Amino acid sequence: MPLTLHLGTEDLTRCRFAISPLCQTHEALRMLRRPARHGYHHTWLRRMRRTLAGLDLSPLWLFIPRAGGYTPDFLGPPPQEPCPSIEDELARMRATDPALARAEIARSLACTPGLAESPQGRAALDDPAATVRRLADLTELAWHALLAPDWPRHRAVLAADIADRSRRAAEGGLDALLTDLHPCIDWAGHTLTLRMYGDLAEAQQADGRGILLMPSVFVWPDVVSGFARPWQPTVIYPAVGMGRFHAAPAPRPPAALARLLGRQRAALLTDLTLPAATTELAERHGLAPSTVSAHLTSLRQAGLLDARREGHYVRYERTALGDALVTGG
Repeated sequence: MPLTLHLGTEDLTRCRFAISPLCQTHEALRMLRRPARHGYHHTWLRRMRRTLAGLDLSPLWLFIPRAGGYTPDFLGPPPQEPCPSIEDELARMRATDPALARAEIARSLACTPGLAESPQGRAALDDPAATVRRLADLTELAWHALLAPDWPRHRAVLAADIADRSRRAAEGGLDALLTDLHPCIDWAGHTLTLRMYGDLAEAQQADGRGILLMPSVFVWPDVVSGFARPWQPTVIYPAVGMGRFHAAPAPRPPAALARLLGRQRAALLTDLTLPAATTELAERHGLAPSTVSAHLTSLRQAGLLDARREGHYVRYERTALGDALVTGG
């Protein structure tokens, strides 16, 4: 039987989205561990080849089975906030209860015959608190090496997916939101069915806290769920538009548009295929944030951009008029 999540009335009113740097780091590591998942990410892997050669992540690989199986949930637990910082998430990971960590470590090691009896496996089980600290330190290293340099663009892809799905939910309700998360996910009769999973007895079931939905660049072609108790029921699915994560960071604007708006404003407008904040744009274009802010204000006043606050950031995105101007539509 597939994994099914039966959503009650309280669950239906508490479905939410989140963007988690820690979970995205976890998914990137899972993708690196399983070569069959590399197809969509050759460009990223080529850029990361030299970085990966200088990293020793072997203690992490112990808990990410190459052929599939269970990875401890405390490596990337569902976040409690919509957009937590990596620092807060790593602090939460380091505070994992040793008893919970040991249970998850044992379950993960059991996926590989003989691993729990190996010297590395016995050491991990004998001192789960030290294992958590070591894995948290390595996860922090992986974050800074693999994701942090690209995080503004990465986050923009995830935010765009959430914005698109939120608009569809506002127009068509939960049916519009949940029917196309992934080809292997079905939604009918208040039940979310994940056909790629067996019925996991230890998986957390819907219990009134709602379902947490998290888009991911690196989870493709899979979908991840089945988090064990006490974590909130969570579905990590491939983000719409994830291919744009590998697009050039600052595309050249059309010559005619540059003559019309000026080179810098045209370049900023062209770059905003995905929503972005002032600091991200300033870094990509080599401009002072104050200069970028002035240009964005002018483009917004002209009706070419919209602005939307997300936590501590204000993100700018093109309006339909801005899209038409860039594409010539």
